[in-house]
Amino acid sequence: MKHVLLTYEYVDDYLEQRGQYRQAHLAHCEPFLASGQLVLGGAITEGPMQGVIVFKVTDVAEVEAFAGADPYVINGLVRQWQAREWFTVVGELALHPIPPG
Repeated sequence: MKHVLLTYEYVDDYLEQRGQYRQAHLAHCEPFLASGQLVLGGAITEGPMQGVIVFKVTDVAEVEAFAGADPYVINGLVRQWQAREWFTVVGELALHPIPPG
């Protein structure tokens, strides 16, 4: 398993547009939440409008497929997105914890 960060860069009028797609976006997230693949998600509150979703999956391709089918992406609310492996070493949920000492 690996952690993958999915980052979204939203279009300038994202806040005005998201209402009509929000329920579909959240419904798209549901099966990934239920399976434990989607760990955490939300918006960056400062700077340009961005979102970050943390996944725990076997392959980055799973997250790329999620993004490609996300109603926010399909309907043009996301200017660009990127899925990258996050090699976690510290913290309760770290997949590659560094031993103490």
